[in-house]
Amino acid sequence: MQYPFITIEGNIGSGKTTLAQQLAEHYRARLVLEEFADNPFLPKFYADPAQYAFPLELFFMAERYKQLKDMMGPDLFSPQTISDYLFIKSLLFAKMNLEADEFSLYQKLFDIINPQLPQPDILIFLNAPVDQLQRNIRKRGRPYEQQIKNSYLERVQEMYMQFLRQYPMRTLMVDTTKMDFLRSPEDFRALTGALGNSYPPGIHYL
Repeated sequence: MQYPFITIEGNIGSGKTTLAQQLAEHYRARLVLEEFADNPFLPKFYADPAQYAFPLELFFMAERYKQLKDMMGPDLFSPQTISDYLFIKSLLFAKMNLEADEFSLYQKLFDIINPQLPQPDILIFLNAPVDQLQRNIRKRGRPYEQQIKNSYLERVQEMYMQFLRQYPMRTLMVDTTKMDFLRSPEDFRALTGALGNSYPPGIHYL
């Protein structure tokens, strides 16, 4: 497999964590998962975004930084790492959720710590339509997510697409309406086969 550090991204409910767990088991890789349950501001944010967006985003950035910083230590038994988030999502969500003055401060903090962190060798982006995202959100049953509106998911999707267009990184784009890695061993083999290929920076489609 060509890529020591793989990151999986996508909209809320796209299946990032499930795929990260599958790949980590397949490659016997170190697994880094975003710890949603530890963020005390997340339920409050969905109830009152204006009041809780800033502490929410600060908490997420601090937790992501700590996880990825800890990951940089030597691990002789896991030469590969799989993560279910991209650190720059901190900045993307902050730009979408914060007022201009709050975002300005947030970006200054982000610009200080981002250069200290490892960047993924390849990004797997799970591209899913809003109706599929909503089904997955209902299925996993996190109470604070059940009122997420389609319009918010659409904004998140556009945010990611704009980022990938403006800052091309080595990306494997997956249409989740056509591929089901959890239920189809054939689809999962296609993905692991693709990860054996060498790609230049830019978006490539599976």
